[in-house]
Amino acid sequence: MKVIRTAVVVAAIAVAAFTILAQTRPAATPANIAIIDSSAFSDEKTGIARVIAAGKQIEARFQPVRNEITGMRERLATMRSDLQKKRALQDAAMTAKQTDEADQLEIQIKRKAEDAQATYQKESAAILDPLQQDIGTALTAYAQSRGVTLLIDANRVPILYAASNLDITQDFINDYNRTHPAGSVMTAPARPATAPARPATTPQRPRP
Repeated sequence: MKVIRTAVVVAAIAVAAFTILAQTRPAATPANIAIIDSSAFSDEKTGIARVIAAGKQIEARFQPVRNEITGMRERLATMRSDLQKKRALQDAAMTAKQTDEADQLEIQIKRKAEDAQATYQKESAAILDPLQQDIGTALTAYAQSRGVTLLIDANRVPILYAASNLDITQDFINDYNRTHPAGSVMTAPARPATAPARPATTPQRPRP
């Protein structure tokens, strides 16, 4: 559930830009090729400031529920360990009761993690999709203004060799950061990162 996954999200930007550029390329004109590495967009030191800020925003929003699930898993591990140690020293009824309690906690953990993951994906999309579109538009404009007719994303297409002067990655990042400073990242509507706990005794949902 770690964000960024942002590198995967922004990889699609270069593909979209490539499609637009390929469609606008005159058929008789030799390609002016450039290379970009979209994985660099999320680099914390040299990447796109808005992408980095969005990733941190998402991580901060879901850190509380992540901590909660971690605590629940640690409690479950302790319960299982204690149960193993006490199994031979207590009656079967007590062992069965403690086993059931551990099983119910395990179900709660699984459901809470599923709910958190679904919410994470939805809210991540709400934040990252507008940013992805904006970067894609800026990348297309940047490439066209420099006469680029074929743009290849090195993060998606294996490249055996390319001259360093074909790589526009850092120059584009610097240009985008200059014209689109961080500080105005679009946000999803505020909502709690945790969902109300569901009774552990209800039937478990079918898994996809």
